[in-house]
Amino acid sequence: MSELIQLEKRDHTAIITINNPPANTWTLESLKALEETIEALNADRNIFALVVTGQGEKFFSAGADLKSFADGDIANAELMGKAFGRAFSALSRFRGVSIAAVNGYAMGGGLECAMACDIRIAEEHAQMALPEATVGLLPCAGGTQNLPWLVGEGWAKRMILCGERIKADKALSIGLVEEVMPSGAAFDKALELAEMAGKQSPSSVARCKTLVMSARDGRSHDDGWRMERELFVDLFRTEDQREGVNAFLEKRAPEWKNR
Repeated sequence: MSELIQLEKRDHTAIITINNPPANTWTLESLKALEETIEALNADRNIFALVVTGQGEKFFSAGADLKSFADGDIANAELMGKAFGRAFSALSRFRGVSIAAVNGYAMGGGLECAMACDIRIAEEHAQMALPEATVGLLPCAGGTQNLPWLVGEGWAKRMILCGERIKADKALSIGLVEEVMPSGAAFDKALELAEMAGKQSPSSVARCKTLVMSARDGRSHDDGWRMERELFVDLFRTEDQREGVNAFLEKRAPEWKNR
């Protein structure tokens, strides 16, 4: 495991810290480490939630280091683009609840990382942007796909086509983040939400997340309702379903098995 991606586990919550100061930029090494870390967490039945944050007080992540693109090498661009895609796709497919604690600047691939999470909590000094077109590039790790889904086409175009940088309060008002906290408090709030998620059935959460994400595919309401019914019945093949119902009836806290 790379030191650029630090992993900590607290009960049922995993904590990933992007650790490449001063700006927590992404490299091939850190992207591969993120992908491998998520795969390992998916296999760990004791992990129900994930918090992602950046090292230090100023940057969540400034995205890719532009020095790696200065020579215009096409092979390197393809390599980096695929690495970004694999890493953030893995993050979006984490089976539990993922929460980004945006503790500072989230630029380019940094914002794309946050948008790959289920929930975003920003600190009041945080700023967000997808400035790739400003330097002759474009977002290649989900930015053009996730941003319109979260904030609508108009604001996505302002941020991507016009290069507009927004502060945390604006991000909250347009739906890019779910809550703004004082400086230094985003991580604790993210951890609080992760602990709340840990009290839910992880088997239920995984299926609910699949259903919510499937709404992006443009499927019909009838198809979505059919999927709901199918996954509802599918839960009855899990130990968690029986444990949850019986724990409620017996007035005790459930002991989830994640199976």
